[in-house]
Amino acid sequence: MGAMWDPIDPAFRADPYPAYRVLLEESPLYESPYGMLVVSRYEDCMTVLRSPGTSNDFRKSPRFAPAVEDDEEITPSFLFLDPPDHTRLRGLVSRAFTPRRVDQLRPRAQQIADEVFDRAAATGSLEVVGDLAFPLPVMMICELLGVPAEDVDEFKEWSAATARGLDPSFTWPPGLLERFQELRRRAMDYFGELIARRRREPQDDLLSGLLEAEEQGDHLTEHELFSTLNLLLIAGHETTVNLIANGVLAFGRHPDQFALVQDDPSLIRGAVEEVLRFDPPVHMMGRLPVEDIELSCGTIPAWSELVMLPAASSRDPGQFSDPDRFDVARADNRHLGFGFGIHHCLGAPLARLEAQVALGTLARRFSSLELVDDPPPYKDNITLRGVASLEVKLAI
Repeated sequence: MGAMWDPIDPAFRADPYPAYRVLLEESPLYESPYGMLVVSRYEDCMTVLRSPGTSNDFRKSPRFAPAVEDDEEITPSFLFLDPPDHTRLRGLVSRAFTPRRVDQLRPRAQQIADEVFDRAAATGSLEVVGDLAFPLPVMMICELLGVPAEDVDEFKEWSAATARGLDPSFTWPPGLLERFQELRRRAMDYFGELIARRRREPQDDLLSGLLEAEEQGDHLTEHELFSTLNLLLIAGHETTVNLIANGVLAFGRHPDQFALVQDDPSLIRGAVEEVLRFDPPVHMMGRLPVEDIELSCGTIPAWSELVMLPAASSRDPGQFSDPDRFDVARADNRHLGFGFGIHHCLGAPLARLEAQVALGTLARRFSSLELVDDPPPYKDNITLRGVASLEVKLAI
């Protein structure tokens, strides 16, 4: 057979779960032809995520070579930093994502969802990605950060390119790097103007709060500020777009589970967790082992190119009973949809809220859901896997 894990293969991109099943059963520590060690089992992924012998700062690797010539002048976002810098930068923004602060955003999320579903009720149809899954989280994160909603087109293309840039470089299409550099310059110019505006006219938003913290002695360089804003803006909606769309797709494919949520709205929290397990937005996580790491499946040598597959781990029968079944009432659902450890997704409370509002409102307002095209078309992304569009028919 061919490679068990081949992100270039169109069949893998369309449906990676059969390949994940083979990896789990036959090769839980897989040496990819592309030079990566691929870990798929839940226990082993958790060991890596817990290990103090791993780093998220790939600049520490002896093989590190910046993809962009002036990358040494660009500070990575705190997602790709280790303590103490990770701790300092994450701490500055964490106050905006406390459960209490996030719950205060629920009425606004509900208002946006209601407006979307009012239009869908009138037409009997919905293009889930363009009409719901993208606008809801992007409007929410814009308002939280202090980015004017009318400027969304300024970073829409940048966001898509950045998400694609998270994939292994050998999967990039020709011209992506050059396009990425151009869009990065435009994004830096945009954020530079926005930062200057907020310095002159602070508002009740996260950007103004970061600038205030800077004035009080929590120093951020301009590059740190740009990287942090960029991470929050892109991570704050790209993954949630996939989460919401994957949830609608799962409901369409499993009408019995959709009916359960319709009959018992309290199941929506468990339903969102099940989407995060069954078909998560993030399919790859990398770590740099700075020392040898012992796993149940073998030894990871220091400085290896290590990739974990959280979507595979969430289908591991060693952790989840009947893992290929979509079950909104599943108990003890300790998935890795938001990662684990110090790099656990900072925006998880906001993503959960947005998905609960979107999918819960869908179940409450419509009696039936029909997928127009199944399987739907998918984006080329591997790390942040999601549908490109999803047409559905709805009945009140």
